[in-house]
Amino acid sequence: MTQPPNDAGGSSSGLRPFRFGAGGEGNKDEGGARKFVKLAQTAEEYGYDTFAVPDHLGNQVGPLAALGALTQATSTIRLATSVLVNGWRHPALLAKEATTIDVLSKGRLELGIGAGWMKEEFDKAGIEFESPGVRIRRLGEALVILDGLMRGETVDFDGEFYKIKGLEGSPRPRQGPRPPIAVGGGGPKMLALAAKHADIISVAPGTTPDGKMKLSDMTIEKTAERVDRIRQAAGDRFDDIELNWTIAVTVITDDRVATAEMALKALEQGYPPNIAHDTEFTVDDVLSSPYIAIGSFEEIADQIREVRRRTTMSYVGVFPTQMDAFAPVLAQLKGE
Repeated sequence: MTQPPNDAGGSSSGLRPFRFGAGGEGNKDEGGARKFVKLAQTAEEYGYDTFAVPDHLGNQVGPLAALGALTQATSTIRLATSVLVNGWRHPALLAKEATTIDVLSKGRLELGIGAGWMKEEFDKAGIEFESPGVRIRRLGEALVILDGLMRGETVDFDGEFYKIKGLEGSPRPRQGPRPPIAVGGGGPKMLALAAKHADIISVAPGTTPDGKMKLSDMTIEKTAERVDRIRQAAGDRFDDIELNWTIAVTVITDDRVATAEMALKALEQGYPPNIAHDTEFTVDDVLSSPYIAIGSFEEIADQIREVRRRTTMSYVGVFPTQMDAFAPVLAQLKGE
């Protein structure tokens, strides 16, 4: 079993030490590839543990080529994908690219992969957008193949979607026995699959069929329920899994309650548009949500500690647009 990176055995409370990642959906290539490299270097300077590149067909850099460049442009920050769309790459080819990046980076890769969810991108590319069940089964097979090939093993696999005959994984990765695999999800089937295969699980709100995040899943209570679902599915390996979540919004303010009330009014008016307003939200829901950080630096740090206490999640992600605002919070929590 690959151990999640930076696992020092947990803090004195029995919880994992915090780790911090920058990247994900906000990592659009709005300023060109050079600006993208600078963004990763800035994250490294701030002390973020990981810089993650998303996988979309729109206005952004290609994730694998970008990580190849970042292996040379950075020196200490871990490099991740958040997350690759499984249906766009054969796992045998992806395994070779991944282990090559791990070698070039001297063992800094975290390979994030998912089933894919943006139908519009599949349609534009002329790639079939299969049913959720098919995409999840396909991902399950890919995870088995990636696990073997990234260990440098010779893999034989005869599945529903992939057939591998005596293929040896190469090059051998710098990390042993292989780079950590991260899988994200919010639905029961994806979380169960992640619990079976992943070293890192990104606990996300569930989504509607049209890809909007469910507001009802953004409460601390629903998040804790998803973690419990992972615990039940993972069984004995739960303690080996690192749990991640991404803070969607960071607002620095001296008046948490007033700002939360303003956020509620925005939600009532349909903003942001990528959230499905499927439930009533209260000020307390806003202030305790893992996915919303409002308050002074000290208050946000305390909120994140409380999220870890209630859920055991310890790997905190922020979007690149939030890196500057969140950096003082990171400084307070680093090492805890």
